[in-house]
Amino acid sequence: MTPDFVVRYSIEAIKIALLISAPILGFGLVTGLVISIFQAVTQINEMTLTIVPKILAAIVAMVLFGPWMLQILLDFTRELFVNIPFYIR
Repeated sequence: MTPDFVVRYSIEAIKIALLISAPILGFGLVTGLVISIFQAVTQINEMTLTIVPKILAAIVAMVLFGPWMLQILLDFTRELFVNIPFYIR
């Protein structure tokens, strides 16, 4: 294994981690912005009002994008395991 090989696969793993986390983080961001605007308009500062909808949004994102995220992880893992003989050389 060369350092270039390790760097290339590390970068690929980071890209996949960002790609998989993007839908959940996006749903949480949009939900947080909507709740923040609602709190600013109504002047309600309740912490549970921000946390519970973000958790629900993350759950909805996992339900909607879960099969897609799992497929990306399986493809990456499958490629990694199939190419193990080539990595040893």
